[in-house]
Amino acid sequence: MSSSELRAKAVRRRLLAGLAAAAIALPGCTVRPLYSSAPLATSGLPAAVDLSSIAVKPALTRYGQEVRNHLIFLLSGGKGEPAEPLYSLDLTVSVVQESAATIQVATENQPTAATVTVIGSFTLTNMQGETIGQGSQRIMSSYDVPQQEFAALRARRDAENRAARELAELLRLVIAQELAKTWKAKEPDKPSAKADAKAG
Repeated sequence: MSSSELRAKAVRRRLLAGLAAAAIALPGCTVRPLYSSAPLATSGLPAAVDLSSIAVKPALTRYGQEVRNHLIFLLSGGKGEPAEPLYSLDLTVSVVQESAATIQVATENQPTAATVTVIGSFTLTNMQGETIGQGSQRIMSSYDVPQQEFAALRARRDAENRAARELAELLRLVIAQELAKTWKAKEPDKPSAKADAKAG
């Protein structure tokens, strides 16, 4: 047998070994797109922890309502609030404004810079009142502040709206992680190989 045939056989063996290893590892994969709209149940979790089963309590401020609206849309996939929720989310949103820089204004309408930080604190509970998870996240958004008062107010509102959208996306991810952790903690332990051997 020639050396080229031996090399070809070795390459085929390695290829088959690689395919076998991939076939063994593939069923254990739990990769999920970060911003997937599919329910968590498709990732091996039950429908009970589906994000669309979360009801978000009303907000008291304009920017709080912005975060709430975006979050409801993300949790439900655009379907709105659940008719029979399994979880309740208490969301508190606050805003901090800071001057990022001060520019000497020589001419009219020359802008200065500012930063808005939108902070969202949440507590997730089930219908029995047990706390599932809680935490706080923040998003910063910078904007130019012109001299004209209405334009400055509009610029700040636009910055708050941008930060609200990003904060809602971040909160969705954190809440999904909290629900996944809770389910894994309640999952029954699988019997070990030693226990199976003893039983046999």
